[in-house]
Amino acid sequence: MQGKKLVMVLYFAPWCPNWRNEAPVAASLYDKYKSQGFEIVGVSEYGARDDTRNFFGPTGPPYPVVVESETREDREKTPHFGYRQLTGDTRKWGSPWNIFLEPSKCDPSADMLTEKAWIVNGELIEAEVDKFIHDRLAANAVITPCKQ
Repeated sequence: MQGKKLVMVLYFAPWCPNWRNEAPVAASLYDKYKSQGFEIVGVSEYGARDDTRNFFGPTGPPYPVVVESETREDREKTPHFGYRQLTGDTRKWGSPWNIFLEPSKCDPSADMLTEKAWIVNGELIEAEVDKFIHDRLAANAVITPCKQ
């Protein structure tokens, strides 16, 4: 996250139809804003590594992707499941699920990485998230996250 203004942690299941709809949106936003301090880290859930590789094809993902769990049986054991429960996401699989973090406000040495984050339970709406990212990367951005 070093040197970045805004990071989107994108949880997805490679087999999920909703993720397949969001994937091109995420790639487009990454291409548009990466030079302005925007980063995406993808976290694959509930699918084998080969399924994740196959989803992105021979060129691979446009942003870093890690695999957290590889089987659907692991669903309730994953941090992803726990995070979603805390935000009120009642979907069975929770794919996609997006967290936006401002690295300048994160403390990696603390018990809690950050006290505020923006969460999207479900697919991104391109026009809305494009405006959010644009405004957040602007020098004079004043957007306050919701706190439950």
